[in-house]
Amino acid sequence: MKKIVLYTTYSLVLNLTLLIFLFISIQNSNNKKRVNLIFIESIDLPISFIVGSSFIMGSLFGNLIYSLIDNKKNKK
Repeated sequence: MKKIVLYTTYSLVLNLTLLIFLFISIQNSNNKKRVNLIFIESIDLPISFIVGSSFIMGSLFGNLIYSLIDNKKNKK
């Protein structure tokens, strides 16, 4: 259990740091697009924010899935 908390904390700190750098780097971005969700359309967002936030969310969910699978292996 201690290992899972350590991995999750490390992942959160790393991804929050990446998110902060993402916000700093996209301040002068001029290329903007809308994201089509299932029933609605988002506001104009910079393309770099869309790509960067997708990467960060994938990293967080990947860590969560890895932690859950690793936890099941350790219980056996």
